[in-house]
Amino acid sequence: MSISDLQNRAFLFGDAVWVSFYVRNGALFLEEECYFFLMSSMRKMRMNIPADYTLEYFQNIFQYDFIDNDSQEGIIRMMVYRNSDNENLAKSGVSHYFEFIAKQDILNIEKNIEIDLIKEINVNNNLFSNIYTNSPENIYGEIYAKENDLDDVIFLNPQKRIARSIFGNLLFLSENSVKIPKQTEGAYISPLMEAFVTYLHKSNTLKIEEVEMMAFESQKSEEILIISEAKGIFSVDKIRNRNFENKRFSELLNNWKLSLV
Repeated sequence: MSISDLQNRAFLFGDAVWVSFYVRNGALFLEEECYFFLMSSMRKMRMNIPADYTLEYFQNIFQYDFIDNDSQEGIIRMMVYRNSDNENLAKSGVSHYFEFIAKQDILNIEKNIEIDLIKEINVNNNLFSNIYTNSPENIYGEIYAKENDLDDVIFLNPQKRIARSIFGNLLFLSENSVKIPKQTEGAYISPLMEAFVTYLHKSNTLKIEEVEMMAFESQKSEEILIISEAKGIFSVDKIRNRNFENKRFSELLNNWKLSLV
């Protein structure tokens, strides 16, 4: 074990936040939204934000480290963690780590997946539920999914209502409405999802409803989409014995992409 490991509170205590930045068509995409989400996440974790953590600072890093090195399409995963260099944790320095996940296009549906409800554990619906930080529930859920030949699971909150999946947020399409669990239900804050929902709202395509949703209501949906900051966009093909379509969400995503040209 090195000295740097001992300074890394992400390694020791999970004292870190994750955010994603996106590269699309050889340029940063939604960088301002992602940057403000980073700042908000660090504040919620009472982290000391360095003066040089500006949007321009990260734009320059991403350009030099990734875009200029042929990383033209993908997700930049960024972790900011607190160091162990001050007894007052709120004044401790922070460090960061980046990794690049190549994608064909982050706005494409990655694949159709099978999910199911998990009842053994639930996720909280407090301040920290909305940001990407240490989550033993996600680790348990990922192992549970693999052991049951699933791609993801639906987490409920303590009130037995739908919160989110392991990796992202759920969108339920039925007739002319898209229902999304409220952030107060335990859903993640998601700049990527918010951008898509904003497009739907401005185009008057569908009614957007932020809801409190019981688990059985998911079976009433025509289509289900998962938008994950870390992994991309997925269409739910099956929950237990119920199969779902993916035509309308696919068309809506294609229209969104066309509007960005």
